Amino acid sequence: MKIVVLDGYTLNPGDLDWQGFSEQADFSCFDRTPANLLLERANGAEILLTNKTSIDAEAIAQLPQLKYIGVLATGTNVVDIDAAKAADVVVTNVPGYGPDAVAQMVFAHILHHTQGVAAHHQAVVAGQWVNNSDFCFTLSPLQSLKGKTLGLVGYGDIGQQVANIARAFQMQVLVNSHRPKTDLPEGVTWCELARLYQQADIISLHCPLTTETGKMINHQSLAQMKGTALLINTARGGLIDEAALADALERGVIAAAGVDVLSTEPPLANNPLLQAKNISISPHNAWATREARKNLMAIALQNLNAYLAGESLNRVS
Repeated sequence: MKIVVLDGYTLNPGDLDWQGFSEQADFSCFDRTPANLLLERANGAEILLTNKTSIDAEAIAQLPQLKYIGVLATGTNVVDIDAAKAADVVVTNVPGYGPDAVAQMVFAHILHHTQGVAAHHQAVVAGQWVNNSDFCFTLSPLQSLKGKTLGLVGYGDIGQQVANIARAFQMQVLVNSHRPKTDLPEGVTWCELARLYQQADIISLHCPLTTETGKMINHQSLAQMKGTALLINTARGGLIDEAALADALERGVIAAAGVDVLSTEPPLANNPLLQAKNISISPHNAWATREARKNLMAIALQNLNAYLAGESLNRVS
């Protein structure tokens, strides 16, 4: 049996161990696989593991020995699922491996904007504290999270983790989800999306990207938000009309934004958010704490072991 990891670097840049996979078969791991090398590297493999390397219908048709594709992520858009089904190729994914890591990044962006730690650090090392007449200074008013309202669009595992942290900060939480929810903890209230936009001081996106949610953050929805609102997106870049958000930040329609995802990744040089005012951008690494990556690898191995044992675990095809 031959196992090939097509793009193992983002999951394991060297601080984890592929031993659970390598001890089972002829094993090869590539940091990255460009499209023109996919067939060459995958040739003869029964098992392919991929994170973001695309495996389309044409590739599946040219890999007759392929029996299993393990996606090293939650999203499976990199695999043609219909073609895999037609070829009797099992596809699995890894859900729920690091909601705490993503929730942590949500608050990293929130605190970046409410506390200004990075900006104050830069001011200190530039000499502004050394030359200050007072024992302290602020570049702009700092904000307490206590008493603020956080609006969560989506309330899955990550949204719930974010809500838990928000309640520890003594925030009020509004939730909008596909279906209304009634069994919510104290301090968490379900509401219609329009009300959430209007009342939330901070809005954080945690919903899937679908035909209904694509560019849900646009000129119209941004106009419903408070002028002091902070928008956070750690879900999918396609949820936001990026030109509309850049324009809203420029004109002060909302105060600030923090995003971990963009519509195209890596971004195009002309992405309007790269030059936008009052925005923090992290490079889609909210998921990538060592602990979350270790958990992801463990679940991916469980998926494979279940397949080899004739069982089904996290199967999407």
